[in-house]
Amino acid sequence: MSKLQEIRKKPVLPLWLAALAWPVGALLFPVYSLWGLAATAVLSLAVYLVSARLCPDRIQYREIPYATGSEDVDAMLAGIEKNLDALHALNDAIPDAQLSNEMDRMERAGRGILKAVEAAPDKAPQIDRFARYYLPEVVKIMGAYARMEQGGIRGDNADQIQKEVRENAATMATAFENQLDSLYSAEAMDISTDIEVLDHILKSQNLAQ
Repeated sequence: MSKLQEIRKKPVLPLWLAALAWPVGALLFPVYSLWGLAATAVLSLAVYLVSARLCPDRIQYREIPYATGSEDVDAMLAGIEKNLDALHALNDAIPDAQLSNEMDRMERAGRGILKAVEAAPDKAPQIDRFARYYLPEVVKIMGAYARMEQGGIRGDNADQIQKEVRENAATMATAFENQLDSLYSAEAMDISTDIEVLDHILKSQNLAQ
């Protein structure tokens, strides 16, 4: 989930006014003497404090796409989201209905992976290869297909590449879905165990009849 990061910027005007107070002080006090130098320093400090109070900090907000508490995980999730957005754009550019359906499956599974790891950042190592290789490679392949399709490229090589992409799209989509499913394997085991224990307790107390 994205959040807003608060950024405070100190105004520079108080510093300029404080610096300007020195030549003014030189006109009012004998800065060549110790007391004149001290008086000018006090004047500069007073100008800075008063102007700093009159010129509050500027507050700006920057949206951070992911805030899991780990910069590495945040960067990984941002990279996945970027690739999924690219996959979505490619899907819009590809007219083949069957291939588009498989790309829809890939994107849904990919968005599910994003949500799962954002909610449980400790699962990030499980999708490292997916994030670094599988997803970018699929985007690369679909990008090549889209360029051929839009460019009207024809020939034995182009036809063979497009044929292989269409034939393997379902396998790619299934791989994405399996990756998502694997993130919930531990939870599935825990829930299954909890159900067995609960069922045993209910039956032992004659509450399951």
